Amino acid sequence: MTAEAMQSPAFANIRAESYIFDVGAPERRGIRFSKADVPEEPLDNLVPPSFQRKTLLHLPEVSERDAVGHFTRLSQLNFSIDTTMYPLGSCTMKYNPKVNDAIASLPGFSHIHPLQPVETVQGALRLLYELQGFLAEIAGMDACTLQPAAGAHGELTGMLMIRAYHESRGEHQRTIVLVPASAHGTNPATAHMCGYTVREIPSLGDGSIDLAALERALDSSVAALMLTNPNTYGRFEHHVAEANALVHRAGAQVYGDGANMNAIMGIVRPGDLGFDVLHFNTHKTFSTPHGGGGPGAGPVACRAHLTPYLPNPQVVLHEGIYRFGESPESIGRVRAFWGSFGVLVRAYVYILAHGAEGLRQISEDAVLAANYLRVQLQDLYPARFDGPCMHETLLQATRWRDAGVTALDIAKRLLDYGFHAPTMYFPLGVPEALLIEPTETESIEMLDHFVHAMRAIAQEAESDPRLVRTAPHSAPYRRFDEVAAARRPNICFPGCL
Repeated sequence: MTAEAMQSPAFANIRAESYIFDVGAPERRGIRFSKADVPEEPLDNLVPPSFQRKTLLHLPEVSERDAVGHFTRLSQLNFSIDTTMYPLGSCTMKYNPKVNDAIASLPGFSHIHPLQPVETVQGALRLLYELQGFLAEIAGMDACTLQPAAGAHGELTGMLMIRAYHESRGEHQRTIVLVPASAHGTNPATAHMCGYTVREIPSLGDGSIDLAALERALDSSVAALMLTNPNTYGRFEHHVAEANALVHRAGAQVYGDGANMNAIMGIVRPGDLGFDVLHFNTHKTFSTPHGGGGPGAGPVACRAHLTPYLPNPQVVLHEGIYRFGESPESIGRVRAFWGSFGVLVRAYVYILAHGAEGLRQISEDAVLAANYLRVQLQDLYPARFDGPCMHETLLQATRWRDAGVTALDIAKRLLDYGFHAPTMYFPLGVPEALLIEPTETESIEMLDHFVHAMRAIAQEAESDPRLVRTAPHSAPYRRFDEVAAARRPNICFPGCL
């Protein structure tokens, strides 16, 4: 497709075929119900009058065909991991094998209830019990909980366990949590939610933690170091064992952000490096649904001394029966029921399908793909750091500043070439950052296609910067006022309230 074609009125006017409120007609229905054969309860008995609407809700009156067509068209306007490359750095948006979905949909998994007697769900409990063991082994830890609903929730769980550990020892003076500049952005927020004061530890020129600054910050007031490895710069912390030893000598704990485990699973175990507690993002590392607001899972693994503080309940095997066990020192329940069961089934299937050797190959392929992109693109998009990266490469779009072309413009232009944009302007402090993670599921042909698109955009930025600055040209909608959209979102169709 030529640049001229992308700017044509046909592309400029592409929109959703219609809003669901614009189709249909009065009294049109998708389904008609027979009249109820039980007495109707007076409305006032069901809903207090103060909560009742004074006017009818304006809802679309459409057939099933109208509704299905509307939502199918909307889905076709979206980028999808099943149809294109989704190179979001630090997010690991990789293809999800459909066998995971098929097995999670089996009636024995999808038609059960968490409050059934344990004798009737032994298969499901066995799966959870074995998954706890798998994740603990991969992490190099002693135990694991599957309750947390996502990575940030896992962070909160792990830090609450560290707080309970210190309090059990009477060390109430430990009120400081150290967070490197290279950590994930949720880490300081999590520490703050747990009542801690956050202090940042700077990074060195190679992207690694400043050990001297860390040592100076360590004293009896420090509760923990929250360390992301590989870090948000896409670098492996080569001095991680030394850093963790310093923390332990000060009597503090090391929290491991495992969101980037897609680079190291099967190769190195965080527990062997001195981490005390670690969360996983199963919806990233173990290829379960991610994005679009769907359910996630953030299991937390820990070493033996933190095991008593894991959330209740835990799945245990007692006298040949899988049951729920509880610890009196637990931090308590962190969510309803036992976790995002369907997501956990998918992670279990993924681990069994690949085995230990397969998980290692996943990590190796992810690192290889990221370094391939780094080498292919760094002449035009300089890499932030010299030398190999891990699973994501941190590039900079600073070459075209004088022409007014930014990282945002390049990301928008990628949409015209059929790719979702990478992460932009993160990590903070890196000028015109493009954090690109191809994952292991993209073929060499897809990687080359992405390289071609990035190089073509670079050429456009030189020869026709306005074309890039005004992208996308083929999307149903152009650019929005993102500040206004964030501060004053309008998500309702006119007249629907």
